[in-house]
Amino acid sequence: MTNAPKGPASYFPSIEKTYGQPIAHWQELIRASPLTRHGELVSWLKTEHGLGHGHANALVAHARAEGVK
Repeated sequence: MTNAPKGPASYFPSIEKTYGQPIAHWQELIRASPLTRHGELVSWLKTEHGLGHGHANALVAHARAEGVK
């Protein structure tokens, strides 16, 4: 059996490799943003920070599940 991450966290290694920032960096950006709606945050990460849709969606979904937003 493998203990591979599931759900949004399964994207984290790729996000860190692709964008060169730890997940904590992205979570802090999401936390500091005045935006609160899932779609707004995803769009913001895509347009302002150059993330792909899947990566942005995974970060926002994880942040919301953790109670960040």
